[in-house]
Amino acid sequence: MQRLSSIIFLLFLPWAAISQSPHGDGLTIDCAKCHHTGAWTIDRKSISFMHEETGFTLTGAHENAGCADCHVTLVFDEAQSECASCHTDMHNMSVGNDCARCHTTGNWLVDNIPELHEMNGFQFIGVHSIVSCEECHSSETNLRFDPIGNECENCHLDDYQNTRNPNHVEAGYSTDCMSCHDPISYGWDTEVIDHTFFPLTLGHDIADCYQCHTKGNFSAISTYCFACHQKNYEQTVNPSHRDASIPNDCVSCHTTDPGWHPATFDIHNNYYQLNGAHAAIATGCATCHNDNYSNTPNTCVGCHQNDYDNTSNPKHVSVNFPTDCEQCHTEDAWSPASFNHDGQFFPIYSGKHKGKWDTCTDCHTSPDNYAVFSCFACHPKNKMDDKHKEYQGYAYDSNTCLQCHPDGSK
Repeated sequence: MQRLSSIIFLLFLPWAAISQSPHGDGLTIDCAKCHHTGAWTIDRKSISFMHEETGFTLTGAHENAGCADCHVTLVFDEAQSECASCHTDMHNMSVGNDCARCHTTGNWLVDNIPELHEMNGFQFIGVHSIVSCEECHSSETNLRFDPIGNECENCHLDDYQNTRNPNHVEAGYSTDCMSCHDPISYGWDTEVIDHTFFPLTLGHDIADCYQCHTKGNFSAISTYCFACHQKNYEQTVNPSHRDASIPNDCVSCHTTDPGWHPATFDIHNNYYQLNGAHAAIATGCATCHNDNYSNTPNTCVGCHQNDYDNTSNPKHVSVNFPTDCEQCHTEDAWSPASFNHDGQFFPIYSGKHKGKWDTCTDCHTSPDNYAVFSCFACHPKNKMDDKHKEYQGYAYDSNTCLQCHPDGSK
């Protein structure tokens, strides 16, 4: 009985081995989807197996590929779905192993190079849109595209280092070419220099760099006014900046407007304080300086001689008033004046004569000589004679009145 069992087992062993699929345990589909009863060969016209069932759809050139081109063994699930598992990397891993990023299954041509570069953060604009791949990606083979970086200096460091007019290295220029050069243009000419460290506005709005950069070295220049305008400072005679010890920091008085005008002189008080009426004409320099700023006096009569000479009420010249206007007038206006008439001559702003007169000529009857005065406009002779009947030496005379009544009282 035991021998019979062994014989039966041996008879069934070859059939069991033959019935196993050569494609591995992972393939469980019906054989008839690929094979027919005539032979194990596959007729592509009659095959009903759909490759997309495996999760890998055959499109483009993959549709016409033979099974063995990808499946090198009969165990089909040993084949990998990554491009590099079938296709030799001609780029030597310089662009990664995902061929589908650049190629389609239709052919190996790449028609979206600009889009691919933009995905990597580098746009093809300006001159970059017409250069060949090899001009940037230089290597031992034209199919190797090692990453070179997106910064200008990654490609243009030699241009930066070899430029002499101006020398970018000595001038300390930024290696970010776009700070001066327009990436949309097709050359190195520039109109976009970032000169914000020294604004080129108004009088400084010049197109010729060499008007300021005279030494050919664009870094050896100071932003201090005097560095460029020393001659202007030294040669100015109206006023002479040097003789007047005016600060050589031009911006303390001048703007960058062409021609140095308008100018302000905030340190005027160091020379002459502008108060009152003088402050009101602070911006009308010519009112005092008459286009000559070097010999303007700082005494009252130096500017107001005509006012002094032409004043008739009272006439300052004939009365021999002092020419120091401040003794009587303030800087706010000519009137009211504060002539010390009470203290030096006769009390008319205080005492019995306060408010009894309107103009100086009420008492000073000779406009040309204020030493002459008369009491008779207010004190008629008949009244004075009557009041002074009992006083010996009385005379109806203004000087006699002043001798007896020096303060205007009885």
